[in-house]
Order: sequence, then C-alpha cells, then structure tokens
Amino acid sequence: MTATTRRRVAQLGAVAVGAVAAPMVVRGQAKILLRIQTHHSAESVPGKIFLRFCKYVEEMSGGRVQIESFTSSAVVKSVETFDAASTGILDGDMTGAVYQPGKDAAFQVFGDMLGGYHSPDQMQAWLDVGGGREIADPLYGKFGMVLVGFWGDPPESLVSIKPLRGLADLEDWKFRCPPAMQTDIFVKLGAKPVVMDFGEVFTALQTKAVEGADAGTLAVNKALGLYEIATYTTYPGFHSMPQDHLAINKASGIPYRPTSRRSSRWPSRKPPSTAGRKPTSPTPRSRGSSSPKASRSTPGRRPTGAPIASRRRPFSRAGRSGRRSPTKQAFESSIAFMKRIGVLA
Repeated sequence: MTATTRRRVAQLGAVAVGAVAAPMVVRGQAKILLRIQTHHSAESVPGKIFLRFCKYVEEMSGGRVQIESFTSSAVVKSVETFDAASTGILDGDMTGAVYQPGKDAAFQVFGDMLGGYHSPDQMQAWLDVGGGREIADPLYGKFGMVLVGFWGDPPESLVSIKPLRGLADLEDWKFRCPPAMQTDIFVKLGAKPVVMDFGEVFTALQTKAVEGADAGTLAVNKALGLYEIATYTTYPGFHSMPQDHLAINKASGIPYRPTSRRSSRWPSRKPPSTAGRKPTSPTPRSRGSSSPKASRSTPGRRPTGAPIASRRRPFSRAGRSGRRSPTKQAFESSIAFMKRIGVLA
C-alpha cells in the first residue's frame, strides 16, 4: 500500500465517522465509549491506520466519543466480531462483511468481490452514489447494526510454499480462504480451500496444514510473518481488494440518521419534475414568419416545450409489484456500477 493510499484510507475513515460524530459535540452531553475490534495486528499497516482512526474520532468529537480499540481479534474470533457487536459484547466491528454472507448473501458485495473493484474509491463510490447505502441500511439494520463506512487496500496477493504460475497450479492446491463466494470460486478452479480464522493462518502454514493462504495484501502478509514460511506470492493481486467495514451497534449511543451522501461531482440522473406543467405542442414556423422564438419540428428531436420523457433512474429499487430480494438487488447494482465505470465490459 502506497503512502498516498494510506492517507486516502485514513481520510475516508475520518470523513465517514466525522460525518456522524462531529455534529454531535454539544457542551454537557455524556461521553460515549465504543469498544471496537479489528482482525489486523497493531504492527501491520491496516492496524496502524485503525489505531490512528480511533485517535481521529476522539479528536474530531472533542473527546465526547472515545474508542477502546482491540487488535488481532483480542476479544472474539474475526468471524464472531459482527455477532459480538450486534449482541453488545462489543460496540463496533471493524473486520469485514466478507465473514457474514452466511447470515445474508447480500453481505458479500459489502465485503470482497473477487474480480470486482480495482480500488477502494470505486467501491466507496458505489456505496455513496451507486445505490449501496440504500441496500446497506436495511441489511445491517435487521441485526441492530449500522454501516458507517468502508476502509480498504489494494488487491490482495496469495502466498504459497510452491510457485503459482497460472490456473493450472491451483489444481489440488490446499490453502486458507475466506468463506462464501471466494471458496465457491476457488473450488471451481480446482483448488482445495480451507476456511479458517484470520489469526490462525500463520500456525496453519507453519504446521503444513495448508500450502498457502488468501489472507491479505503484501504488507499484511509480511506483518503476519507469512513470507517467513511461504516464499512465493502473486503480484499484482488478481482478485479484488479486501474491503473491510466499520459497523456500529445502534444501541451504542451514537445517533444515526440515514442520509443521502451523494457528492456534487456525481449529480443525480433524475430528470426534472414536470408535475403541474401544461404540455405544449410545437408550433411550426409559418411561412414568412420572422419570429426567432418560433419552434421548428425536427425529426428525432424533442420539440421545444414538450414534456421530458421519464427515464428510469439507475440503481433504483423495483416497486412493490416487482420487488427483488436484497441479495439480487445488491449484486445487480454493484455489477451495474462496475460496468458504468469501465471495470466490467
């Protein structure tokens, strides 16, 4: 991860919580203590960003919001962090939605889309202006949680004790892999993925329980000590970046009101309302007329004064009669956005 990327991730995190926390600083209000856990170690680059993020939140809230941070899954296992935050053992989950598709498959698009986005900016744009927020609020809400925002890295790199020169080398390759879609894809490629907790990867490689791992970026793999055992890696990573999230329990004391976060750089495509406007028919210029305001009827062109035809707004949800499942809706809007920005053909 470059210095520029690290600054951008830190800024995205600060903006995400700053948008929630900053307006709440009022003299005399009670302090809020949030217990948040990440699966990254304190020595890794993401771990340092996490600790810096916690410091930023305290500063930007004027000391009202304080965070007790836990690294390396110190309280519960990585896959159990979301449940721990949902039930009140913790207040926040800063691991990733990639561990939650077992609850609802729609969580997959908020976690790690293999072969999906090239940069955190692209997925952040999908959340803010591509319809992701409208899906996230009810999805996280049914577990008593709210998605504050994303934080991510460049695409991950596989580590292995043998060379991985191409797809043929994945045949019967036994390695650690996250659950859900990642496992399904690698099985179809002929590999033998083993689902295990993030903190167990080093021991599994050391004891030769696996031959490799899909764990993180080059920086994360190095921080975990994986290259001390597995001397081969893939670079650049061929699947999408690891997209972690910050999800907070609604009962934690942080007021949250779902709001539209559309940027002025991404204007809404909704056409202007024509309600109450009286349709006017074009008036062809009469022969000999010299009025410059007279309308001409041109084939293929909307006549002046005619109402604008309604266009379907991209990423909009279907009406009640054509209601789709959250999973299908999430995948469709994510894929549509990737096509829009040129990631997919």
